[in-house]
Amino acid sequence: MTLMKTAWAVAVATTLAATSLSAHADKKEVVQKILSSQQGALDDMSRNVAEQPARQLAMGARQILVQGVPEDKREATAKLVDAEIKKYLDGAVPAVRASAGKLSTSVLGPIYEEKFSEDELKQLQAMLESPVLKRYQSLLPEMSNALLEKVVADARPQVTPKLQTAEKNIRAILDKATGGKLSQSEGKPAAKPAAKK
Repeated sequence: MTLMKTAWAVAVATTLAATSLSAHADKKEVVQKILSSQQGALDDMSRNVAEQPARQLAMGARQILVQGVPEDKREATAKLVDAEIKKYLDGAVPAVRASAGKLSTSVLGPIYEEKFSEDELKQLQAMLESPVLKRYQSLLPEMSNALLEKVVADARPQVTPKLQTAEKNIRAILDKATGGKLSQSEGKPAAKPAAKK
């Protein structure tokens, strides 16, 4: 009788282990499908990560172009700067995209597996693969642009005077801090220092 109980226990344990491994494999498979369906979002994130330093470089270069490069050389210099930024992006975007693709499974996979049951993962997969959701996501840029255009037009009368005041005040602060160099570079006479008594 003991041998029978032991054989039964081994059979049950083996069946449970096989079922558990199968369920674990199924869960991993669903997670992989979810990660695959999110490739577009990973690509967008990668592009944004790579473009952020490029935007900062462009802003800094633009400021120097306007303030320090003679007007007759600005366009040619701007083209050279743009070419360098494009060269950076051509190398950086694929590198960040490859890193995101490589790490998404090892970083996001365990989170999905830990935080969601297999049934929840299947529901999530179905939602992400839904034609309605895909259509909605494809319309987001158009909807965002339409809203942004209307918001800018509506807010412009209130925002423009504030921006002009801020620009004027910042320019005055910078002109004072540089001893009048900004106003001199524009061909305006620098403010004369007050005569000492």
